[in-house]
This record gives sequence, structure tokens and C-alpha cells, in this order.
Amino acid sequence: MASETIIKFDEVSFGYGHNHPILDEADFSLRRGSKITLMGQNGAGKTTIFQLLTGGAKPDSGSIMVSEKISVATAKQVIPRDQLDLTVRDYFQNCFQQKVYDIDPRIDEVFEAVNFSADHDRIIKSFSGGQQARLLLASALIQDPDLLLLDEPTNNLDKEGIAHLTKFLKEYDKTVIVISHDADFLNSFTEGVLYLDIFTRKVEQYVGNYFDVREQIAARLEKENAKNAQLSKIIQEKKDKANFFANKGGKMRILAKRMRTLADEMEEAKVDVRREDKTIRPFVIPCQPELQGEIINISSVNIIREHKAKPRSVNIKLRKNQHLLLSGPNGIGKSTLLEALASGKSKGAVIASGIKVGYYRQDFSTLNFEHTVGESLFSVMTEQVEEKMRSVAAQFLITGDLVFKKIGSLSEGQKGLVAFARLVLQKPGLLILDEPTNHINFRHLPIIAEALNKYEGAMVLVSHVPEFVAKIRIDETLDLGK
Repeated sequence: MASETIIKFDEVSFGYGHNHPILDEADFSLRRGSKITLMGQNGAGKTTIFQLLTGGAKPDSGSIMVSEKISVATAKQVIPRDQLDLTVRDYFQNCFQQKVYDIDPRIDEVFEAVNFSADHDRIIKSFSGGQQARLLLASALIQDPDLLLLDEPTNNLDKEGIAHLTKFLKEYDKTVIVISHDADFLNSFTEGVLYLDIFTRKVEQYVGNYFDVREQIAARLEKENAKNAQLSKIIQEKKDKANFFANKGGKMRILAKRMRTLADEMEEAKVDVRREDKTIRPFVIPCQPELQGEIINISSVNIIREHKAKPRSVNIKLRKNQHLLLSGPNGIGKSTLLEALASGKSKGAVIASGIKVGYYRQDFSTLNFEHTVGESLFSVMTEQVEEKMRSVAAQFLITGDLVFKKIGSLSEGQKGLVAFARLVLQKPGLLILDEPTNHINFRHLPIIAEALNKYEGAMVLVSHVPEFVAKIRIDETLDLGK
């Protein structure tokens, strides 16, 4: 049974209309019990593959075989917005087509698996991002699936949460496919990688752990680039000879034509090298001009314990070019504090008059999902100059028709890039960032870290990714858990 093939994509093509192809005759297969990483650039279509596996989308051509003997459940990246007002009980009841009468003990059972506890009458939107991440995983586990699909499961999780999830996946005896940009997390349990190439729209399949596969890809690229370089040299020699013979006239022109034909044939023989993911271009978040004096003064914060907010006195004063890191476990109140600061509703904080606040929110609710990308970027510009808007957008891989797509239709990673582009155009004096690495391709993270490191205004940052934080200049840390 362990070697049984339970998923097979056979020449599967799929796209959202002619302008947005995702797969082109893609092939791959998976065996029962395997633990696989699904990789690809932001917007390549990784989540779409999950939709094809669950039947939420149908292929344009080709066939998808998912064994009739298996059940499939997905832990999505984010809780759907139309479910945020549900109680915990109703949220889990929604996981089933028919009413489950013993839902409460089943909820408690999966809560134990994800190291979580909560009142079943509590409203979903009242939970922190990290707590919602646990709810998402639990909502898939309660269905007891044979195939578990995890879409960015470490987003918002603190160190303890990631360690618990890693242990769970190592011990899990069923089939798992994970989309994640967390390299260390993936390497701890991955047995193989499916790579969705955004350029060829094929799925490449590799065996080995995550780091092994990266080495395989690098070796393959080196070999293919060397072969192509050799072919390019010979092709140029043929073209030079063709030009030489063509100038001689007469029968030499026939020889020149043969040379050109041979050069064309060799051009076609070049290996179609898998291009590496594009990375965003280095960027700067301009600071609001003429900043002087104290930008923000925080005298007290609310610490949330056992669902109750308890005030705590602090003494945080940020001026230009000072960066504050907020730390603490999931549910302690970090996101709640950032939201209060950004909205100006925090009773224990004062932001200086005239300060422009740039707020990167982890759930992207500061974005209007009905706006096009272009409209969203224009909305933060003092002067709406299309050339400037498109220039900044291009830095974040937002080019061509992507500018006309609605925010709600973008992948979570693309929404994150739009949010950063908005900050560049907004030129804030105070930058408030809530988990800015969530959903973002790991190749972009060093560039984003460098931009934040160089930001000259005041900054308040929350991040559970120590490797990312280590690259940023932090002047002060406020640990809400102490």
C-alpha cells in the first residue's frame, strides 16, 4: 500500500482565460505516505494546484487522477473573510457537508494536536494571526484526511508553534503536500519537491529533502548553462562564416544559406534552461521629509492573557531613524497593539501631529480587494503619475496587465508585494509592520530586510522569523511576554 500512486497529473493544462495560463501539459505523480513540498514563484499557481486536487477547479485539458479511496483536506493560508464572524464551533461545523452532532469533543481533540485551546463560542476574528494559523490547521485535521494540503502553515506562528507543527508532520503517517517559503521548516520533513516553473508552466519533480533538491537544481542549471554557452559559441561561428560567404556572391551564397540553416538548427537544440525565480529589485522606502523630534511615544500597552487585556507601563520614545521590535508569543497582543497604533486609537500611545503612518497588516485588510492594483497604488500617491506608479510597481514584479487585476484575485504573496509598493509610494514617517515576511517568496526577503534596515523614519516591527530580523537594525526590543 505504501507504494500506491494516489495522485497523478497527466498532461494537465489550466489557465484563468487566455491571459493567465498556469499549467501547460504538466505531469507528476505522488505515492501514498509521501511528504512533498510544492515550490514556485509568487503568483505561479501553487494554490491553484491545490484547487485542482480538491476539485475546486477543473483542468482545461489532460486528466487528474486522485484515488477514490482517499479524502482530501486543505489548511488554507488565511481564514476566508466571510467566516471571520463565525464562532469556533460554527467554523469547524462548516468543514463538513452534513451536521456533526459530536463536534465539540472532535474540536478539542484536534486542538490538542495543534497545541491550542479556546472557548468554542468565541468569534474567529478575535484570535491573533498565530492563533488563526492553528485554527486553519485544526480545520483540516478534523476532517481526518488521507491527503493533507498545507498552504503556508508557518505564517504567523511563533517559534514554539513552528516546532510543534514540525514534530506533528514528522510523526504524521499520511500524505502531505506543503506550500511554504520557510527553508529550515521544509528541510526538517520533506522527502521530495514539486517545482512549478512560472515560465514553462511545467511541474518538475525531485527526490530528496529540500536542501538536496536545491543542490540538484543548481547542478542542473550549471550543466545546462555550460552546454548552451558552448552551443552559442559554435552558432556565432556559423553565423560569422555565413556572413562571410554571403558577401562573396555566386555559389557561396548557397553555402551561406546552409550555414544559417545549421545555426538555426543548433539554436533549437539549446536546452530550455529552467530560469530561476525572479527577485524584486532593491528598493528604498522614502521617509516623510522634514521629520523632527519625537515621532511616537508609547507609555503603556495591553498584554492579553486568558483573553483579558491587562495594562503594562512602558517607556518607548521613537525619533527619526529608530527601529523598535515587538516580540512575544502568539496571542499576547502584538497585532492588536499595532492596529491600535496605526489607527491612532491606542490610549497609551501618542503619534506626533502630521506624521504619515505606513501600515503593513498581515491580513492585507488595509487593501481594498475590489480595487485594481493600479487603483490601489494611485490611492496613496500625492500626485497620480502613471509612469511613476508603473516604475515602482515593476520593482515588485507587478508589470503589464497585472496592474489591471483586482487585489482580491492576486495570490497572497502578490498582495504582499503590492503592500510594499504602496509603502514606497506613500513615503511614511512612521512604519508599522506586522509579519511582513508572510506569504513572501524567500528569495525576496534579503532585499526587503535591506530596505527596512535603511529606512530612516521611525519603525515598529513584529516578525517571528529570526533570520529576517537579524538582517535589520533594531534599536530597541519590547517583549510583551515578559
